[in-house]
Amino acid sequence: MDEKKKVLEAMSKAGKALKTGEIVELSGLDKKTVDKVMNELKKDDQIVSPKRCYWEPK
Repeated sequence: MDEKKKVLEAMSKAGKALKTGEIVELSGLDKKTVDKVMNELKKDDQIVSPKRCYWEPK
């Protein structure tokens, strides 16, 4: 499974907005990788931030 899918799957399974650290724990990826993937997902408009420092799939 590619990294984007792992991050999106972790966010979807949680059912709530998550901080980056929580995404790291749920996805099993390291923080640098999650940060990189989240930047790509933000550019692609696949995730949104309902409040500061929290992210969820669109």
